[in-house]
Amino acid sequence: MGETHSEDVYTNLRALVRLRYTARGFSYLPGQPMSSLLIGRKRSRLRGRGLDFDELRHYRPGDDVRTMDWRVTNRTGKPHVRVYTEERDRPVIAIVDQRLPMFFGSQRKMKSVVAAEVAAITAWRVLSVGDRIGAVLFNDSRTVEARPTRSQRKILGWLGDLTDMNNGLSVGPGHASNAGALGAALKALEKQIDHDYLVVLISDFYGWSADTLASIRRISRHNDIICALIYDPLEKDISRANDLVVSDGRYQLQIDPREQGLGEKFEESFESSFAHVQADLRRHNIPILPIDTVTPVGEQLRVMLGGGA
Repeated sequence: MGETHSEDVYTNLRALVRLRYTARGFSYLPGQPMSSLLIGRKRSRLRGRGLDFDELRHYRPGDDVRTMDWRVTNRTGKPHVRVYTEERDRPVIAIVDQRLPMFFGSQRKMKSVVAAEVAAITAWRVLSVGDRIGAVLFNDSRTVEARPTRSQRKILGWLGDLTDMNNGLSVGPGHASNAGALGAALKALEKQIDHDYLVVLISDFYGWSADTLASIRRISRHNDIICALIYDPLEKDISRANDLVVSDGRYQLQIDPREQGLGEKFEESFESSFAHVQADLRRHNIPILPIDTVTPVGEQLRVMLGGGA
């Protein structure tokens, strides 16, 4: 990987808290700027806060006639209007992948660190507009769930859990990847939420399958879901690299990507899976935010979400 800063390989709670000051210039709320990736999709417009029925009362001069309750008006002979109040918030859930395949980076940061940063910036942005945020954190062996909250203390709690998962990543003996963990985390989320949530799924989507897509589709029927697809530039251009040390979690091997076309084969496999995930999601109008490991995360979110307030 070359020379890296320790926070580029493993994150820490202090670093995730510092990101609070970069959580600006974008929004997950409705009213997206025209340049936002969330604009112009029939089914991917964010629902945002809705309206709750508050009371039924007599019409007063100046009331909007569109709020007239004609059934009650006809029955009583006197004009009545329905009064609504805006829902206090819209709960948000961040699903964060910290599995072994995320422990990869070639130039600046590990995918696992970038995923943690996306989650932290999302948390601070959601909190700043008064909404609740929770999390589903998962690695190759366990899942941690945190209910949506506005409590900074509780948010720091699950960010601490996220840091622990991140710091536990290793390519040493006894560490193996679990392709089914993504699907299991989504199923855990399905049991936790009902409707009108915003779900931000942060992963490299290792282990993508028809079942994974089916879970995402079920969630999206009554909720909004955004997929932050984390990737490293080397995954697209590995054939130009010099000798690499690769690991399957148990063994390490030094290879020359130019020998026997290994680099090209790896790129073809990556591009195929990368394109497959995006094609599946786009076919079902699920917004995708491709996030690389080189550009600062806050900058990428501001560019892709159009610089919303």
